[in-house]
Amino acid sequence: MIHNSLIDPGSIAIIGGSDDITKPGGKLLKNLIDGNFSGKLFVVNPKLDSVQGIPSYRSVERLPQTDLAIIAIAAKYCPETVNHLADRKETRGFIILSAGFSEESDEGAQLEKQIVDKISEVGGSLIGPNCIGVLNTNYRGVFTSPIPKLKNSGCDFISGSGATAVFIMEAGIPNGLTFSSVYSVGNSAQLGVEDVLKHLDETFDSEQSSRVKLLYLESISKPDMLLKHAASLIRKGCKIAAIKAGGSEAGSRAASSHTGALANNDLVVDALFEKTGIVRCHSREELTLVAGIFMHKELKGKNIAIITHAGGPAVMLTDALSNKGLNVPKIENPKAKNLLEKLYPGSSVANPIDFLATGTAEQLEHIIDACEKDFDEIDAMCVIFGSPGLFNVNDVYNVLHEKMNTCKKPIYPILPSVINVKKEIDNFIAKGRINFPDEVAFGNALAIIVRTKPPQEQNILMPEINNKTIRAIIDEAKNGYLTPEKVQQLLDAAQIPRAKEAVVETLDQGLKKANQIGYPLVMKVVGPVHKTDVGGVTLNVKNNKEFIAEFNRMIQIKDTTSILIQPMLSGLELFIGIKREEPFGHMVFCGLGGIFIEVLKDVKSALAPISSAEANEMISNLRSYELIKGVRGQEPVNQRLFAEIISKVSSLCLAAPEIFEMDLNPLLGRSDNVIAVDARIRIDK
Repeated sequence: MIHNSLIDPGSIAIIGGSDDITKPGGKLLKNLIDGNFSGKLFVVNPKLDSVQGIPSYRSVERLPQTDLAIIAIAAKYCPETVNHLADRKETRGFIILSAGFSEESDEGAQLEKQIVDKISEVGGSLIGPNCIGVLNTNYRGVFTSPIPKLKNSGCDFISGSGATAVFIMEAGIPNGLTFSSVYSVGNSAQLGVEDVLKHLDETFDSEQSSRVKLLYLESISKPDMLLKHAASLIRKGCKIAAIKAGGSEAGSRAASSHTGALANNDLVVDALFEKTGIVRCHSREELTLVAGIFMHKELKGKNIAIITHAGGPAVMLTDALSNKGLNVPKIENPKAKNLLEKLYPGSSVANPIDFLATGTAEQLEHIIDACEKDFDEIDAMCVIFGSPGLFNVNDVYNVLHEKMNTCKKPIYPILPSVINVKKEIDNFIAKGRINFPDEVAFGNALAIIVRTKPPQEQNILMPEINNKTIRAIIDEAKNGYLTPEKVQQLLDAAQIPRAKEAVVETLDQGLKKANQIGYPLVMKVVGPVHKTDVGGVTLNVKNNKEFIAEFNRMIQIKDTTSILIQPMLSGLELFIGIKREEPFGHMVFCGLGGIFIEVLKDVKSALAPISSAEANEMISNLRSYELIKGVRGQEPVNQRLFAEIISKVSSLCLAAPEIFEMDLNPLLGRSDNVIAVDARIRIDK
């Protein structure tokens, strides 16, 4: 829990406060004064007795007791200052604006550690260092501008970058976005984005707390914490949107398995956000648009009415919504004729509802009332209304404002004339409204929200597997690929059906096992990683003569230690793989197998654990799903069994986190069974 002295301090000391408002210590003090901080303000400045009219002390030793210290002095002086404040002044809240710590050098990292150790020792809370500070409805503890409108119903915003936090606020404020709090965590030395989100969850008040949370992350060091508290907040009725930057660096890496080649850090972030219900955004504009939509009434459905007095923007918005999975349905309701009679000749109510450039506030009111009360097929309204600058449009925006208050369906204002009717838009925003100036950007943002699923269920029912046997095998294993025998034992312990098989080192052994299993057979080399590439797979071996010829050829392939033999089975080739991605856990992949995985790369992925229901959804979302269902008379795959194996594989990940990579490729899927015929498991402890 974050100490209350950081959230709601009764007194604040600015260490390094200044009269010069071009310096962080000076601008921060000015922001606190301008924000009418209700508690006591102190300054420490070695040269002055008064700074911006606030009492100043020449050293921290002379300070009175203070709840929160905001520090803007050189890094090398910070540990001693923190020690004195923590031990002598009972300070428990700390914000360190200063740079020169772990982001800069090993020496700076040592200073940072000393500071964190002391603050943690006394049970205090630290934001920073190397940050812009904290903003909330209690105090304006930042050295930057602009200062957004702060109210409980605004957004809670947590950012891993101070400058980016400023830019995101600058993107949202002009369109009416408000904030409840802003946390710039800087180096996250003690408290990171995940820790602040945890605090917002644990202190959530359904009457007072903001229901919109925005995150900007450059790293995710505590994914379990993020998953738990983001999902918890969303279940409480909150909405969360986030940017996770910096994923492309790890986007491609050399890997020895199909799964390793498919995995990348950005894919893992997508999977994490999907489990939590976080709406993932990829730009500042997108994040602020999504936040603005969150501030409106919840959309329940996908049918949108576009109300406009200009054709072009309506067409572009229709395309944006329709192309991203929302509907702009034709309105064929019998009551549409009544509405048309109230509009000027030439108007259209088909959807988009076009009431022409000469449309009036009264006509807009009639249209909104019809969409709200008469057109049950409509779930929400987008109102596009700008101006060529010839007349005042306050009356239109007043109607819009009033209807947004009274209508149960959400109404999204798209007011594009940000120059011609700037005053009218400013008046509209001053009433607490948000504007979406660009119809296409708005449409894309709305579609992202609609596509985002709710958080995963809290208690996932997982299949039972033999954890004791799995642990015994893993504990004895060394790093590297497991032997085929150990792979078989693991699959059996996880209750994953597999083909009968034998591993033989001599021709005599091979002939004996071949006749026990029965022809036709499949023969595969053991040793080379990519068997097909070296000619190490032979299908449909029909008799002893063919077996002898293939054994003698294959055993000579480089790196081959033995030969794996299996019955020749038929079915659609499927694929399941896992890849450990620290610190997130295991990614599980599924799709078509064999060469299809390399050619089509049609795979779906999710983070373990995965329920059978989630696995079914993964399968159903494959582009190749029609093949799995059985297209044009072909035998379908038993989807229930395929999903169960995906879920069992994810259980195996949890029982054996030492598994680094695993390929089941292929599994053969038929209507009556799904069987693994080739598997590789790599251990990394």
